[in-house]
Amino acid sequence: VQLQASGGGLVQPGGSLRLSCAASGSIFSINTMGWFRQAPGKQRELVARISSGGNTYYRDSVKGRFTISRDNAKNTVYLEMNSLKPEDTAVYYCNADHVSTSTSIGNYWGQGTLVTVSS
Repeated sequence: VQLQASGGGLVQPGGSLRLSCAASGSIFSINTMGWFRQAPGKQRELVARISSGGNTYYRDSVKGRFTISRDNAKNTVYLEMNSLKPEDTAVYYCNADHVSTSTSIGNYWGQGTLVTVSS
């Protein structure tokens, strides 16, 4: 199983970006998909997650600005980020939990994509 994230980049404060993360492999199902981020000198933190049934969670600092969604048929999760702030600058990592294949159940991470919010 591999997760491929894309969509990061440089954006001005107040701008928007959309991150995508596609899981590939012989996947039967994925329970929860989510996005984490890690800023320089800080611990990795959960940004948002979404269950296979569509239940979502957001950390307080991104509520109302970020929207997480997923396409179960494509095993893909998205993070729409609006009204970006400099404090959103970080490497964003996607995560897929309880990924069921023909041989295993596991937790997987994408490679990270850098989001820089700066004027």
